[in-house]
Amino acid sequence: MKKHGILNRHLSGALAELGHGDGVLVCDAGMPIPDGPRVVDLAFRAGVPSFAEVLEGLLAELVVEGATAATEVRAANPAAAELLSGHFPALALVPHERLKELSGGARLVVRTGEARPYANVLLRCGVFF
Repeated sequence: MKKHGILNRHLSGALAELGHGDGVLVCDAGMPIPDGPRVVDLAFRAGVPSFAEVLEGLLAELVVEGATAATEVRAANPAAAELLSGHFPALALVPHERLKELSGGARLVVRTGEARPYANVLLRCGVFF
């Protein structure tokens, strides 16, 4: 059994399969899940695990070269907006409907138990060299 890092075998395996430019949607419990991408649903109950916990864990495992979130996050969920802007100074913001469209091209969707609106981000994988 792994001693460090992500223990969920479905998520760990999905992360190992990602390549440069692949998209990973990290989303709250209310975000519509697009057909197509592999889905790892971590939601246990409302708020567990939180968007912040899952994002922090993923960022410890992934190289990210870009991120996109919904413009609405700034007004509707300032805590998530602050978290995202802290991790991604060049965070791209698009209308929520556009984020939903873009999420259809993701290779992986990680659903959190987050129960606050607009706690969603589309990550673009980079390379470690």
